[in-house]
Amino acid sequence: AFVRLRRNRLAVVGAVLIISLALASIIVPLISPYEFDEQNLNAVLEGPSHAHLLGTDGLGRDVFTRLFYGARTSLAVGIFVQLIVLAIGLPIGALAGYAGGRVDNLLMRFVDIVYAFPDLLLIILIRAILGGSIYMIFLAIGLVAWVNVARLVRGQILTLKQRDFATAARAMGGSGPYITVRHLLPNSLGPIIVLITFGIPRAIFAEAALSYIGIGVKPPTPSWGTMIYNGYQNIFGAPYLVVFPAIAVGILMLAFTFLGDGLRDALDPRERR
Repeated sequence: AFVRLRRNRLAVVGAVLIISLALASIIVPLISPYEFDEQNLNAVLEGPSHAHLLGTDGLGRDVFTRLFYGARTSLAVGIFVQLIVLAIGLPIGALAGYAGGRVDNLLMRFVDIVYAFPDLLLIILIRAILGGSIYMIFLAIGLVAWVNVARLVRGQILTLKQRDFATAARAMGGSGPYITVRHLLPNSLGPIIVLITFGIPRAIFAEAALSYIGIGVKPPTPSWGTMIYNGYQNIFGAPYLVVFPAIAVGILMLAFTFLGDGLRDALDPRERR
């Protein structure tokens, strides 16, 4: 699978972009002389220059520094949300798929109820209930995004539990939880990994949308959505305040999309030789 993934140039480009952005967000304190919340009121709304590579915002803060600190927020949202999604969706889908009958019907009706609500509206509602911490944003997005994983895992378990290796494991006295964890879930990892990879850019976009409408990451913590929202007030006088973070969001989402496409092809059993 890794060899097939490596042959996919777009997937490699996506992985390189993600790794490069992650490394840049880590070492930005070493390459930037400014703090992300450092204000210089004598350099308000200055365009890109040698002193400020991407200019300054309405409070005199360096856009370059804030852009890469914002990458930390976006990557953290994408990764931690998917961990929450796995923690909720994986056991529910596995239990529904293996147990079947009334348990399956009850759990899937609950999934349908959650799925019926508009994602952004439900996130805003949960966000209002949980409070303003950045960790609550992770939790709010994760509590909405797990339904697709649950459905996928259920479908995989329903198919795999009828296969010969699962029948053999039951004949040898294996319990339901043992068979699910030891045999069924490992054989479902391919589609799950692909879905999680595609879920990361959706979580990043959700956080950017929340920050744009003012209920996401709280200042002064940098966020690409917050930067776009603040820059929109000066879009005609200083369009770079919107353009640079918008390009960053687009590049990161495109990189994860390329990587997800590559993983889907690499993990497809039909591509194996």
